[in-house]
Amino acid sequence: MSELKIGDPAPDFNLAADGGRTIKLSDCRGKAVVVYFYPKDDTPGCTTEAQSFSALKPEFDALGVRIIGISPDTAAKHDRFKAKHGLAVDLAADTDSATCAAYGVWAEKSMYGKTYMGVERSTFLIKADGTIAQIWRKVKVPGHAEAILEAARGL
Repeated sequence: MSELKIGDPAPDFNLAADGGRTIKLSDCRGKAVVVYFYPKDDTPGCTTEAQSFSALKPEFDALGVRIIGISPDTAAKHDRFKAKHGLAVDLAADTDSATCAAYGVWAEKSMYGKTYMGVERSTFLIKADGTIAQIWRKVKVPGHAEAILEAARGL
């Protein structure tokens, strides 16, 4: 599968989410969406990223932009993560990594000399018509949520 590009239709997904809900991207049509992929609940970088998006959620809401975080963790783990850190964003569970693969963020990584498959921290800004407006790959967390908010203002 070729890598997603700006202007491509965002791959649809239908995933279990926190709070016993399901989130389907196509149900968000007519509204811009930030879909951010992160490796694991309750790790330092992922917690900081979720807290940053949560802190800016009122500003995203004012723009009519929904925020959805996706990781391979279960919906139950997302519930605990949200409760522990007071997170305000939607979290979806891609337990089989199919959505991560569809977005090209399921990648080979290495740590301590071992290679493994995991999520490459990435964010997609999706326009109300369902096409990709911007893509950020290999994201560094500091300042990232602010950069996404600025890009969303330009939609």
